[in-house]
Amino acid sequence: MSLSAAEDDSGSEIHIPADIDWHMLDKSKFFFLGAALFSGVSAALYPIVVLKTRQQVSSTQMSCFKMSFSIMRYEGLRGFYRGFGTSLMGTIPARALYMGALEVTKSSVGSATVSLGFSDTTATAIASAAAGLSSAMAAQLVWTPIDVVSQRLMVQGYNNGNSSKDVILNVNSCRYRNGLDAFRKILCADGPKGLYRGFGISILAYAPSNAVWWASYSVANKLIWGGFGCSMGKKYESGVIAESGFRPDSKALVAVQGLSAAMASGVSALITMPLDTIKTRLQVLDREENGIRKPLTISQTVRNLVKEGGLAACYRGLGPRWASMSMSATTMITTYEFLKRLSTKSQESLTS
Repeated sequence: MSLSAAEDDSGSEIHIPADIDWHMLDKSKFFFLGAALFSGVSAALYPIVVLKTRQQVSSTQMSCFKMSFSIMRYEGLRGFYRGFGTSLMGTIPARALYMGALEVTKSSVGSATVSLGFSDTTATAIASAAAGLSSAMAAQLVWTPIDVVSQRLMVQGYNNGNSSKDVILNVNSCRYRNGLDAFRKILCADGPKGLYRGFGISILAYAPSNAVWWASYSVANKLIWGGFGCSMGKKYESGVIAESGFRPDSKALVAVQGLSAAMASGVSALITMPLDTIKTRLQVLDREENGIRKPLTISQTVRNLVKEGGLAACYRGLGPRWASMSMSATTMITTYEFLKRLSTKSQESLTS
């Protein structure tokens, strides 16, 4: 793809590597390398997810520093990786579903919107939003049960420490030895619906979040390159680069991808944070009725949040979530683009 990035009279262009479509990928290499690369990304960012989850289910406001200190003091480093094995096992099939749905939708919708006469920027934004929506919905079929189990394990250590017994009052009292034990006990106590607790709100939280993120990312990416091209056009208005144009190196590509991802994450986190907080509480907390613990409803969760601090309570954990989303998105998108280039079929395979 060649992006015209300067004023019409400057004639300069920024030549960005062409997008890699679904049909251009070696699927087996794409999914195998993807599982390995994204497992590494998940391991690096998991402690922030634990911190975010504990803040969301806490009934009182606690700073990230204080909570981190509490986890390290009472649980040690392993406290930041509670439920990681379960999460990792679910990440691999969920990522496969996510990436497959993302690429198939983006290719098909992109072609359809271009044929309908939309501009390249508009078509890319529409295709990206549709791809984000479909990929999130597909992945939630795997991610929701994994979320329920891993989040129960994440907050389980909270009631072991001396500092936390009065912080999370309604955490499920059942003790889990590991992910398989948690899976079995949840299934026995609540049936399959227990593993899909919060599935509806997860779709409401993650599907729009992904649609907003991918649309924002595609627009931000084009705007950044467009602005950079305009400045390059003014700098070289004598026509030095008019013939060959400017070809950004790999560092420039990664920098722009990372900045676009961080901007998109900020927009998405602000819009969907309340839904994410409600979703996390539905999956982790219970209510007690006549001595029997039962799952919370959405209305009860919202009422509890209003009592605890109103709208501000819905944004507990925003800092860690934004940091997690930004770092995850930055590493994800750069890793994802790198993965696609590693998995591209040879020229002979494409032409045969």
